[in-house]
Amino acid sequence: MNEVRIDLSWKSRLAGEFTKPYFKALTEFVRAEYAHEVVYPPPRDIFRAFDLCPFEAVKVVILGQDPYHGAGQANGLCFAVDEGQRLPPSLQNVFKEIETEYGQPMVHRDGTLERWAKQGVLLLNATLTVRARLAGSHQGRGWEQFTDAVIPALSDERRGVVFMLWGNYARQKGAHIDRKKHLVLESAHPSPFSANAGFFGNGHFTQANAYLAAHGETPIDWL
Repeated sequence: MNEVRIDLSWKSRLAGEFTKPYFKALTEFVRAEYAHEVVYPPPRDIFRAFDLCPFEAVKVVILGQDPYHGAGQANGLCFAVDEGQRLPPSLQNVFKEIETEYGQPMVHRDGTLERWAKQGVLLLNATLTVRARLAGSHQGRGWEQFTDAVIPALSDERRGVVFMLWGNYARQKGAHIDRKKHLVLESAHPSPFSANAGFFGNGHFTQANAYLAAHGETPIDWL
C-alpha cells in the first residue's frame, strides 16, 4: 500500500476524507485484503484516475461502478483494461458508439484509456478495489463515500465540466451536479444487456466536444 500515488491537487481537496473514521476503517480493510487475498488493481494503481488527471485538468468525467475482477484487467481507470488484454464487452460498445458518431474507425484501439485520462477525462469507478473473481466484493466498505466526495468538489469548484452518466447507478451518483454550471449527459449503460436501450446513438462524445469547444477548451481526441 506504500506504493499508492495520487496527484497533489486531489490529495489537498480530499484531505478531509482521509481523516474521517470511515476512511481509516476502509484503509485497514483494504490493507488486510491486499495482505491475504488477490486484489485488483495493483496498489500503485488504486488512485490512478486521480494521478493521471489532476483536478484542474478535468474536462470530462465518466463514472463506472466496480473494477474488473479478472487477472490483468483492472488498471485504476473505469472501463479500461491493461495493455494486451481483450477489450471487455462494455468497452467494445463504447468504441463502437464513438466510431458511429465520428463515422470512422478508432485509430487507437487501446483498452488502457490512458490517452483519454491524460487529455482530461476522469475515469472514475465508485469502488476502487475488488477481490479477484468476486465482483462487488469491496462495495459498501467506504469507497462509495470517498468517491461521492469527488463529484461535489468538481461541481462546486469547477465550471464547464462534462459528466457522462451511463446507467442508473451513475445517474444516482451524479444526481446533485450543478447543471447550470456543467453539462450532464445521461443514457443507458454500454453493457451488452442495455446498450441497445439507449446507449447506442446517445451522441455523448460529439456533444461533449461541442460543449468543450464552445467553452474555450480543447476537445478530447476520442479516436
